[in-house]
Amino acid sequence: MQSKILIVDDDPHSVVTLESILNGQGYQILSAESGASALEKAEGIMPDLILLDVMMPGMDGFEVCRRLRATPKLAEAPIILLTALDDRASRLRGIEAGADDFLTKPADRQELRLRVKTILRLDRYRTLLTQRESLRQMAERVVTAQEEERKRLSRELHDDLGQALIAHSLRLRHLQMELPMQTEALNGELEALVADTNRIIDKMRQIAQDIRPTLLDTLGLRSALETHTREFGLRTNLPVVFEADGEIPQIADVHSITLYRILQETLTNVIKHSKASQVWVELSVDGRNIVLTVQDNGAGFSETGEPSKGMGIASLRERLALVGGELTIHSSAGRGTIISAKLPLDEPRQTGESA
Repeated sequence: MQSKILIVDDDPHSVVTLESILNGQGYQILSAESGASALEKAEGIMPDLILLDVMMPGMDGFEVCRRLRATPKLAEAPIILLTALDDRASRLRGIEAGADDFLTKPADRQELRLRVKTILRLDRYRTLLTQRESLRQMAERVVTAQEEERKRLSRELHDDLGQALIAHSLRLRHLQMELPMQTEALNGELEALVADTNRIIDKMRQIAQDIRPTLLDTLGLRSALETHTREFGLRTNLPVVFEADGEIPQIADVHSITLYRILQETLTNVIKHSKASQVWVELSVDGRNIVLTVQDNGAGFSETGEPSKGMGIASLRERLALVGGELTIHSSAGRGTIISAKLPLDEPRQTGESA
């Protein structure tokens, strides 16, 4: 497999020069003429090495380097800064931005080839990507196995225990009708038993729904989230507004259930901790990500301090991290909290659900 090298330079002559030095070495060479173009191309092609010019208009090489390091998929990509600047301050800026190596322009042909060959031979970046992908797949298999077990338990609760309880309730009703000349006390006791049985049936159905929401399997993520927010609002008397983009793409089952669990836990936290009088839930698509946002107008907390340990923030982060997502929280005391769960969309993106 050919190693991919991305050359980033606004000077076409410099790009041609670098290409001529590296041609014939067995590399796949691509180029970008600006910082913005480099960021876009790098995410698309996942280069094994980036040769990055420092002196570019608009977004210079230092800023491009910082942004690459802030992008999870590219955070470990090897970067060689090419610069006509040879002062100590510039090199320190490059190190601070996250560069792996430096070459002074115009580059020495032999030195450039040897530096590139050494970095690519180490193959640190591809090794890290492979390891991360293996861990991500392993985590997804664990989550999938958990959800399959939840699905089985939910089905047994609904089909087996649920049917048994319904039969029990019908037998109580039959007994109530068959007993001759019932006393008022006996009739009241039977009514109480029937009412208790029906409450148990309702509770069992709610537990089965919480363990594995059947709407995820039948109607999809959007409908499952909307139904949960509506039922949550009815149970708690807390107004919850749900909004979603007109078109929501199909995503992996493990991602759907993760977002559903995030919503469950976040709404529970709102009731327990926020003292909110209104909640807004939004499901949206932002570029290559699907985003679930839950906002409340409650007490909030200081972003410089730690939220209540009972809020399960660490649990939310871990649940998302297992499937390659990330959690962001914005809050301030007395002004409510915004929690956003972001998950990457699988490529190619296909639209499956609509409003």
